[in-house]
Amino acid sequence: MGTASNPYRGFRFLAEIISEAVWLYHCFSFSLRKVELILATRGIEVSYKTIREWGLRFGRDFANTLRRRPPKPGDKWFLDEVFIRIRGKKHYLWRAIDQNWVVLDIPVQSRRNTKGAMRFFRKLLKGLHYAPRVVITDKLKTYAAAKRGMRLGNEDRQSQYLNNRCEVLHQLTRRRERHMQRFKSAQQAQQFLSSHSPVHNDFQLHRHLISSSEHRAARARTFTVWREVTGLAQVS
Repeated sequence: MGTASNPYRGFRFLAEIISEAVWLYHCFSFSLRKVELILATRGIEVSYKTIREWGLRFGRDFANTLRRRPPKPGDKWFLDEVFIRIRGKKHYLWRAIDQNWVVLDIPVQSRRNTKGAMRFFRKLLKGLHYAPRVVITDKLKTYAAAKRGMRLGNEDRQSQYLNNRCEVLHQLTRRRERHMQRFKSAQQAQQFLSSHSPVHNDFQLHRHLISSSEHRAARARTFTVWREVTGLAQVS
């Protein structure tokens, strides 16, 4: 890779250190200070503020590249929403995942009405040449109203329990929110979640569903993809 195309050009630390710091921060529920401590145990002295800048600078680029790599989303979607407070004001974090646990989108909006649900659907369907076969939601009426408004004829299942997988991911977001001492703005929340979800999602292999050999092979492929996405395969 030439210096003109090297995203790490001008940085004092090696590409391996920067990419690992971003990986640790987004793949696990570590705070910035914990990532700083982990790197310090390896003899790497770097401030948590620098790690935060790396996350902002590279996390979004890595996430966008990962988002373009997976195959098209599955045909069974699970939708859910949860409220978060930002400076005392209630916002709503919408989440969509498919049957393979791939996070399709995670927008932050100020409303939970039909207009917000329609905006959510439009963003999910953008660039797709098909509609999902099944959409599973909770009993929030705005989903049904939004589907009627957009004339989506797919099967709709409403249940409090069928989309528990979304609830599991909501809990992980809550944990990160506590580490960050709450989001400071809707823009910050959206920026973090848009970077965090693809990176974290890519390394969640659900090993209880596959054999040990399949898990090792899948993990090796995931790390190979990560090296390609972060540019380590070219700069090494």
